Amino acid sequence: MSGKQSRVQARRTASHGGPELILDIERVLDVSARQAIRADFRFAPESPLIVCVEFLIEGGPRVLWRIGRDLLQQGLYSMSGLGDVQIWPSNLEARETAWLQLTSGDMAALFELPVPPLAEWLQCTYELVPAGHELSGIDWDVATADLLQTPEMDSD
Repeated sequence: MSGKQSRVQARRTASHGGPELILDIERVLDVSARQAIRADFRFAPESPLIVCVEFLIEGGPRVLWRIGRDLLQQGLYSMSGLGDVQIWPSNLEARETAWLQLTSGDMAALFELPVPPLAEWLQCTYELVPAGHELSGIDWDVATADLLQTPEMDSD
């Protein structure tokens, strides 16, 4: 990523019990301009289909995105995603990176991510909740009852 090594801080478990990964990444502003960003990747075993990524810009707002875990995993090695979230590997042989593009309305942001630490961290999430077992902990009777329950109307 522009010649600098990305700083990686990995915590095996965060305060909520899932693994967390903090990466210094870059937002690509144009061909020759980049902005340093800190990205905090969090995984909660009770919501195993998604990864929460909080982007922290020094002196700026915090932005939270929820990205499908499988989409993120696949995008490290091949094109993945449609619409608001797309990720694909770079074709740069000198660096193992991937591009992450996030779109909201008429705004878009492009980030360059280091693949090795992200792939290792994702592997930890799959050790906690294996692929194909994300929905095995759901009590379908309770979930169905909640969906079918009619909301109570307030009366005057």
